[in-house]
Amino acid sequence: MAMADRLNPEGLRYAQAVVETKSFSAAARAYGVTQPALSNGIAKLEERLGGKLFDRSPRGVTQTDFGTRILPLIERALVALDAVAAEARRLTEPGEQKIRMGVSPLIGSHLVARAFSMVCDLPAPSDLVLREANMQDLRACLPAGDLDIILIPAVTAMPRFEHRVIDVEPIVVVSPDSAQDAPLELQEAGKEQFILVPDTCGLTTFTRQLFQAHEMPLRTYPGEAAGYQVLEDWTKLGLGSAMVPRSRLTSPDVPHRPLMNEGREVQISFEAVWSADSPLGADLLRLAESLAAARL
Repeated sequence: MAMADRLNPEGLRYAQAVVETKSFSAAARAYGVTQPALSNGIAKLEERLGGKLFDRSPRGVTQTDFGTRILPLIERALVALDAVAAEARRLTEPGEQKIRMGVSPLIGSHLVARAFSMVCDLPAPSDLVLREANMQDLRACLPAGDLDIILIPAVTAMPRFEHRVIDVEPIVVVSPDSAQDAPLELQEAGKEQFILVPDTCGLTTFTRQLFQAHEMPLRTYPGEAAGYQVLEDWTKLGLGSAMVPRSRLTSPDVPHRPLMNEGREVQISFEAVWSADSPLGADLLRLAESLAAARL
């Protein structure tokens, strides 16, 4: 059928992401695209199919009768499409003994070192090829087959992939008042002005989600720091406070305060994400589970 020839696989993936997240905005975040781009892709898909897949209302997203019949077919088509790509890679790269791992800049060096050690202990020892990139690039490279596994903060959904939490880390606050080292309660932190970094590594997403989850306004400095060293430098200038995972302090000697929520440490989680259809699926599962077990 000519219509099928014109179907864009990206539009199919957008539709499947909406099915799994039940939200256009969450689906857009999962694929690292803007919501208008995702909505436009689904609109074009619906135009080619000849019917609406979803109804949107203030109460959320629901499938139309047409969508209820078509969307399961879209899911099966995507599974088959991914299987074709995975099998092609397996047949054309049979001799490759390497695992391509993408890491967010927020991932600490201790996790990377742990991964290197564990890859050597796999049943078929492999080389670990690292790539550090921002969250959007990592989320795009995984379904494209350019990376085998990614280590990222667990702040956005990635539908249709395998996930394992591999580490949790305390969040600390660096503030202009270097004499303070007592724990800081989240409610008190709401009175501070925070300096943010560009939302490429996941830290700003985590910070905003933390305050939203507790229905607290987030007061932010109007500028934006380029990295963790700049965050610390700007706090010394009195421009505001900074919230970071403890391992991302440039030195353990940097004055900081543990962030608490009703007496419990506020923590950020990190996860390994990979495709179950990967030819390296068994090794990736062992690697992720070993990383997870090592934190216990």
